[in-house]
Amino acid sequence: MRRFTRPKVIPLLAKKPPSQLPHLSPIPNPSLPQPPQNPSPPSPILTLSHTQNHTHLLTFIKTHIKNPPLTPKTLLHFLKSKLHHHPTFTHLDFHVFNWASTVDSYRHDHSTFEWMVCSLANTARFSELGCLLSFIVANPCPCSDGIFSCPRTEPIFRFAISAYCRVGRLDDAVRAFDSMRKLIDGKASVVVYNILINGFVKCGEHDKALWFYERMVRDRVKGDVFTFNILISSYCRNSQFGLALELFKDMRGKGCSPNVVSFNTLIKGFFREGKFEDGIEMAYEMIEFGCEFSSVTCEILVDGLCREGQVEEACELLIDFSRKGVVPRGYDYYGLVEVLCRKGNSERALEVVDELWRMRNVPSLIACTTLVEGLRRSARIDEALEVMGRMLEVDMVPDIVTFNCLLQDLCNLGRTEEADNLSLLSSTKGLELDATAYTILASGYSREGKKKEGKVVVDEMLDMGFIPDLATYNRLANG
Repeated sequence: MRRFTRPKVIPLLAKKPPSQLPHLSPIPNPSLPQPPQNPSPPSPILTLSHTQNHTHLLTFIKTHIKNPPLTPKTLLHFLKSKLHHHPTFTHLDFHVFNWASTVDSYRHDHSTFEWMVCSLANTARFSELGCLLSFIVANPCPCSDGIFSCPRTEPIFRFAISAYCRVGRLDDAVRAFDSMRKLIDGKASVVVYNILINGFVKCGEHDKALWFYERMVRDRVKGDVFTFNILISSYCRNSQFGLALELFKDMRGKGCSPNVVSFNTLIKGFFREGKFEDGIEMAYEMIEFGCEFSSVTCEILVDGLCREGQVEEACELLIDFSRKGVVPRGYDYYGLVEVLCRKGNSERALEVVDELWRMRNVPSLIACTTLVEGLRRSARIDEALEVMGRMLEVDMVPDIVTFNCLLQDLCNLGRTEEADNLSLLSSTKGLELDATAYTILASGYSREGKKKEGKVVVDEMLDMGFIPDLATYNRLANG
């Protein structure tokens, strides 16, 4: 139960007479001699460096806040719509926030707290952010005057905690968390615990991440899939794969269903330990569990096997996954095709591509281009031509260099007419033929003694502006 009486407001600055709005307090120029320091702690206020700027800011405030009494709504509008976009005063928002807290009868609420926390966190003013959080603890939102606390308190502190963790200020994050716990009703959400646990993990503080997880358990906050994924990943990073596997089993025992990230992390851990069979078994367990593969899952498995020289095992595994219908749409198996073609096994690469393409796992443009080049180098021109035709059928336009190389191969084999038909088809699909493509076709027809067809190609070159002069035209027309 919350307290019923309104808390005593503790301003950052001393209260001023109610007859007028208080003046902004300037700070002396740092370049001038400073008076002796007051032994009492300085007020946590952002101040101006020049009296002239101070005067201008006061004038700016009076211009846009004309009708007292000041309210959180009018102040928030001023901060968001006026001060924030001012080139000179935008960084003085906390100064104005503190000034407003000294206005008689004015009290900040969650709207101004939220705006100020976001502003300070996003601009990395973490010292001021700490002062602000302390102020919020001492002067809670008016929503907290009743039985329940303000529902925006946790989101406000969560944003600050996330900002602290992002820059590695974990002690400040924990202090902010402890302050938040004093203000909210009941337990903190699992999201805030996850932010802190992940912050410790990102900073390499594995033991502290476990400590905070244990604190979460003591607080009787039930972990979710993100909690376990963070800790499993941290165990794997710290070469404690056995403990990661135990946590995975414990996760399922507590009724928390693993997701694709959980499985991917463990499969990658198995592969890092050299336990490839266990990693593959985990993938099949993932299928039985009904968890869909992601592209990352396939990359971990296929690329991991290829790096260990188990290319054929990677082929069989990917084909089996394809037949089971679990290969995700958009997975680019270019890496496997490239390895096979580099090893001179373009025939096997074609089999893999055919199998996956038949199951509607269309390869990427770079995978198809790599396969065409591999087939060409293996003198499998017919297969390369077939792949090129399938590419054009699905409006996959090849690059002009690969296309011209295939045209040259066909013409060298005396199949210029096929090459010409391929060029016509590719043109309808958006491929812009260059002068090299036309020259290859014209030369091919010339070698085959088909001067009439060659003349048609040369005339088209002339229309396209690829022939610079009459001598070049005659040379091409005459073969």
